[in-house]
Amino acid sequence: MNQATGHQLTGPEQWRERGELLNLLGHSVFLIDEGDPALPTILLIHGFPTSSWDWHPIWNVLLKDYRLIAVDMLGFGFSDKPSKHHYSIHGQADLIEAVVKTKQINSFHVLAHDYGDTVAQELLARQLNNNGAGQWLSCCFLNGGLFPESHRALLTQKLLLSPIGGLLNRLTGYAKFCRNFSSVFGPQSKPSEEELKNFWWLININNGKHVFHNLITYIRDRIEHRERWVSALQQSTIPLSLINGSVDPVSGEHMVARYKELNCRLDYLAELSEIGHYPQVEAPEKVTEHYRHFLQQLN
Repeated sequence: MNQATGHQLTGPEQWRERGELLNLLGHSVFLIDEGDPALPTILLIHGFPTSSWDWHPIWNVLLKDYRLIAVDMLGFGFSDKPSKHHYSIHGQADLIEAVVKTKQINSFHVLAHDYGDTVAQELLARQLNNNGAGQWLSCCFLNGGLFPESHRALLTQKLLLSPIGGLLNRLTGYAKFCRNFSSVFGPQSKPSEEELKNFWWLININNGKHVFHNLITYIRDRIEHRERWVSALQQSTIPLSLINGSVDPVSGEHMVARYKELNCRLDYLAELSEIGHYPQVEAPEKVTEHYRHFLQQLN
């Protein structure tokens, strides 16, 4: 386990130096595990198309009181990105559980975002069926497509899912990525040029861009397994919270409205006006403040 240096992270290369590669389920998987093992543990699950580095803006603040473990799921960040692989939410959930077992985490909180929300829904369903790894203490969802009917996919995502997805992969360059990626951020919290370059670098490392059209099939998974994953939110015996960027065009305030309509369990809600799809990047101070409030009220 690495001990945190306490300094401000400046880029993904430093992030990689603080982490480790483990062989899990036949693949090389990157994870970062920092903090005192005697402290409560938070497991952080990132979104699409980025990686565990998404958590670095809130990492050092949370590290003062928690042990933190974040994973690059298969096809993302510094983990393996096999092109001939059937990517699925269930497969990613298996990978997360392999981390829990390998690290021997008995009980922990979960903080998830975007694609990671869907993985967390599958893992939550396993918890409720008493066949999950470890014991969940709580789960907090940042912006994500918890309900397929309220997930407003970008045109690029829809095209990646179509028969021309592979071709689109090859044609997508940095400029197009910047336009699409920035479009889901809030009007006053757009990513900087340096941040965009770092996100793009992480996507492309290990020739990662070529698996986009394979990873995007999670949108179909959400439809196929909707009943199981929505039921998990409705029937949860585990405290659940939402910290949501309201102006996110993909899963903003309309997703929160649907969450309430479906009577899903909700122990804490924070709606961040003017913040988009990446609240932990756009408003890290607000996210850590609200997340701490949620965890403190559990005690």
